[in-house]
Amino acid sequence: MKNLELLFDAAWKVLAVGLLLGAGLPAIFATGIRAMAYGQGGSAEIDSTARPHPVGRVIGILCFALVAAAIITGITIIVASGFGKAVSFDHIIPTIVDKKH
Repeated sequence: MKNLELLFDAAWKVLAVGLLLGAGLPAIFATGIRAMAYGQGGSAEIDSTARPHPVGRVIGILCFALVAAAIITGITIIVASGFGKAVSFDHIIPTIVDKKH
């Protein structure tokens, strides 16, 4: 019975990470694209007479920064493990530390 509990505990974690990275990051990127079109106004919108909205540009830039941060963090984790290191999130900002054996 304990094995079944461990299985379901691991399965929901894999599902959550899969949804976040598999669908979440592309959705955030798409939101950024849509926000940039809203911020541009004019022919980027369906109504070609739409005025530019600076808030759309700010939201788009924030979305792109979030996606870029996730990509950079992922690459950092991969490279750090290749050098025998680990990435620690103990102080919110990711830092590269020695692996604990």
